[in-house]
Amino acid sequence: MTGPRVFPDLEAFAAAVGEPLGTGPWHEVTQEQVNLFADATGDHQWIHVDLDKAAKGPFGGPIAHGYLTLSLIPKLGADIYRVEGLSMGINYGLNKVRFPQPVKVGSRIRAHAELLSVTPGSGGSRAVVRWTIEIENVEKPACVAETVALLVP
Repeated sequence: MTGPRVFPDLEAFAAAVGEPLGTGPWHEVTQEQVNLFADATGDHQWIHVDLDKAAKGPFGGPIAHGYLTLSLIPKLGADIYRVEGLSMGINYGLNKVRFPQPVKVGSRIRAHAELLSVTPGSGGSRAVVRWTIEIENVEKPACVAETVALLVP
């Protein structure tokens, strides 16, 4: 891995609209992560945290929460790109999120990012990035999401 793609400023980032931003390295989803996420959100459904019951369930073992997969985008994305010269970047929202395939605990996932748009506004620019979270050796993606970030110079 050569490291993230670095944009020196918001203008250079905006010039990349329509381009793939890159693909990150693999990240293993562990039961510890799933348990910590369950504790943080109060979602202790058996398909996530009851190893014995989950082994007999529809997925053959515990799976990560869909929202855990979504929440890993900042971690997975940090290895793909960064924009320098910003005072801050904050989550503004989501346009669309889908979870086509569950992520089994122990699976490895990685992200692909594509810059869809950068729209200047009074408080900064809104950047829309399409994220596709891939599961190693699985055809369907785990998550496809369009995130909107407010980037403040």
